[in-house]
Formats: sequence, structure tokens, C-alpha cells
Amino acid sequence: MYEQVIFPDYQGSSIANLMQTLASVRGGDVGLYPPLDGLDTQSLANARNVVMLVIDGLGYEYLSQYPDSHLYEHLHSKIMAVAPPTTTASVSTYLTGLAPQQHGLTGWFTYLRELGSVVTILPWVLRAGGPQLGESGRVAMELLNLPSFFDRLAVDTYSVMPDFLQGSEFNLMVSGQASLVPYGTYQQCFDEVARLCRNTRKKYVYAYWAGFDMLAHGFGVGSEQVASHFLELDQAFDKLVDQLAGSDTALLVSADHGFVDAPPEKRIDLSDHPELKACLQVPLCGEPRLAYCYVRHDRRPQFEDYVEQNFSGIAQLYVSQDLVDENLYGLGRAHPELANRTGDYTLVMEDSYVMIDSLPGDTTPQLVGYHGGLSSQEIYVPLILVDL
Repeated sequence: MYEQVIFPDYQGSSIANLMQTLASVRGGDVGLYPPLDGLDTQSLANARNVVMLVIDGLGYEYLSQYPDSHLYEHLHSKIMAVAPPTTTASVSTYLTGLAPQQHGLTGWFTYLRELGSVVTILPWVLRAGGPQLGESGRVAMELLNLPSFFDRLAVDTYSVMPDFLQGSEFNLMVSGQASLVPYGTYQQCFDEVARLCRNTRKKYVYAYWAGFDMLAHGFGVGSEQVASHFLELDQAFDKLVDQLAGSDTALLVSADHGFVDAPPEKRIDLSDHPELKACLQVPLCGEPRLAYCYVRHDRRPQFEDYVEQNFSGIAQLYVSQDLVDENLYGLGRAHPELANRTGDYTLVMEDSYVMIDSLPGDTTPQLVGYHGGLSSQEIYVPLILVDL
């Protein structure tokens, strides 16, 4: 039924399965998902240090363009992000150990029925802007109530995060018992990882770098700026491997999603389609590459007809509940708000098209690189493994 889109394989090939493996080798409880296929759990369990480094945006297909890189030299396998392959959904899987089916976070813009509003989840602000919702008493823990992956483990845990994210309400909620380690540059990030691995206690270290993703959004994943940054990261990774030599460390590197670049002619502005916009109850949610549509009940036939007539070869239209039923977001019992957070319909963009629905007064700069769609460039991420 869905031959033209790629669904994550939650039976053993996704980052949800990777996190189950990491839980099991650090003394954690058994979760819903099977372990990742093909990963030697015994060596991970024996290691004093297990480090999970997430490079935001580093897709498998991008890394494959650099077969002579240090990162590619240590490539273990190609695995899959969760759906949609975007930071909100995938990083939440790294930080909770749950797939979106359970954690219920389905995109950068998420409609929270409990607030009657669209929220930008990770900054924890209303889509329309303003201060963190926590400042108005709407705390993330109260509304999202997400467990921390760190709290499942029976070893010392550390979260190495950029200083500008470290104190966010969302990050504090999912950090649990982990010791928080802030940093500024990627070199400082890697140095902190090396420092933590010098002590003799058994531990789990999570580290996250956002710079690759930021450059890919702003300049495009195919840009010289991203290529230059990748080569710098690759050299820093090689230095980190040297720093960790003999430290009894298992160093894993992966990502939350890959990227596609959308040229101007493939950026569909919803303001150019007022008939479609008039069918919506709230602005498009999710991602520009996978958009959730909350459609007025009396306009559903008109909405379906308009998409069919105007977006052939641009977007595929699905009833959102069908995607939930087909396990796009994970296995098992769904989060009680999952259906509310995926809308009535889902637009999955084809090729490198994106759908932009700007709010009045929106000053967000135009992006070049995007993610969140169900293409191979976006959904496949590398798993790099160095046994030190």
C-alpha cells in the first residue's frame, strides 16, 4: 500500500532498537522493542564506558560520500531513524528509549489538545512565539510526562549537551538522574567525553552535537559549508578515538535523521493555495516534509479533491490513522494523544518538495535543507562503532 515511502523497521533496525540494546548492556530494564540486529552486546556489556554520540543531521547517504573519512572507516551498519525522521521525534527516542508510538512527539510543530495550541516542542514555546511555556506554569513534565532513558540504567550517567540547550525545560525533564555537562564548541564536546571516560566507574555517556544540522538547514546539506564542517568533525572524531585509546570504551556514533535540499521551485507556500488553507482548523503541524492536516469536517471532500488535483507528484495524502495502524511510529499500544498529534490527514512530500505554512508576521529565515520525509536520504542513519 505504501510502496513509495519507507517505514522504519522497529523489529530490529531502528534507533529504538539501538536504545533497547544500550539499556540492556548498562543494566537497564527490558523494554518493548527488540534489540538492534547484528550488534555484539557482550563487548558492549563488558566495556567500562559506553558513549552514544549523536551528530544531528548526519545521514547515512551523506556519510557514504566520504568513504575515506575516519567516521566511515568505523561504520558498523546502516540503521533507521524513527518516523518522522526529525530531531523532535528521534532525539526524544535517544533520550527516553521510546519510539514516537509511545513518547507521542511527532514533529517540530505539535498540536497539544491539552492546550488547544500548536507548540514548538523542544524549545517548549507556542508556535506563535513567546517565552518558554514553563514560565506561564505550563510545565513540560505535567503535559508530556516523558520518562528519562538515563533513569533506566544501573550505572553512572552523563548528558553532554550544548550550553544553550542544557537548561531548557524539555532537556531537564528527559535528563533524569544524569549529570549535566555543558559545552560550547564541538571540540569541547569531544574533550568532555574523553574526560568523563578517564574515571574508573562504569558509565553511560550521551553526547549531542547540533552544528551539522544547523548548517545543513541554512546552507543546504550539499553546500561547501557543510562539507567543510563534516571534515572538521571527522578530524575531531579521529582525535577523540586517540584520546580514548585504552580506556575500555565502546564509542557509538549515529544521528537522528538525514537531509534533502529543497530548491526554491520545490518549496510550496500554502499562502499560494488559499482554497486549501481555508479547509484547515489550525496551521499545518509536523514538518515541511511530512505535514499533519487538521481539516474542518465539512471541508474534507474539498480538501481531498484539492490535493488530488494540485499536488500529484508533489505530495501523497494519507488518512493519518492509517499510518498509525500501519506502525509508522512504532509498535505496541499507542500514546493516548498520538492520534490527536497526527491530525486528520498526513501529507508526505515526494522528491525534494516541502510545504510551508507561515504564520502572520513570521520572520523565520528561508531554509535550504529539510528533513522529516520518508525518503532514504532522511530515514537512514549510520551506526559507527569503535571498540577501545
